[in-house]
Amino acid sequence: MAEELILQQGDKAEQYQSIIPQIKAIVEGEPDLIANLANICAALKQQFGWLWVGFYLVKQNELVLGPFQGPIACTRIAKGRGVCGTAWQQQQVIIVPDVELFPGHIACSSASKSEIVLPIMQNKECVGVLDIDSDELNQFDEVDAKYLQQLISIIETSISHS
Repeated sequence: MAEELILQQGDKAEQYQSIIPQIKAIVEGEPDLIANLANICAALKQQFGWLWVGFYLVKQNELVLGPFQGPIACTRIAKGRGVCGTAWQQQQVIIVPDVELFPGHIACSSASKSEIVLPIMQNKECVGVLDIDSDELNQFDEVDAKYLQQLISIIETSISHS
């Protein structure tokens, strides 16, 4: 089934308030996690135009690249390494205004300037992360964290029902 997004102009909050219900409608009723994650990446990239939007999934005690939109990426990330591995280890959202200042940052793309990573939790365990990179400094803030966490909740509900 083909989907069409209605892209919203305006401030960040307005854009999230428009895109999140659309994403929820796309993934509802679709049991395949990879298909859902792929569509989520595409929707976020289309709405916001960020450099990179993607998922890493925990497999055999490392993060393995999942669906994404943007330049090629690191394939595997160890727990505690870089922003993604740290978000996985700490099980919390990490906002990095300038990736050059993050200790141990993994530069999958030299164009990346700022980043936000959100853990995906299932039964109190991190099963993956949503990673978003921007080619602008200070791109992400608490507004992004708030709305992207709503999106993570949709993903977590989808996983628990599959």
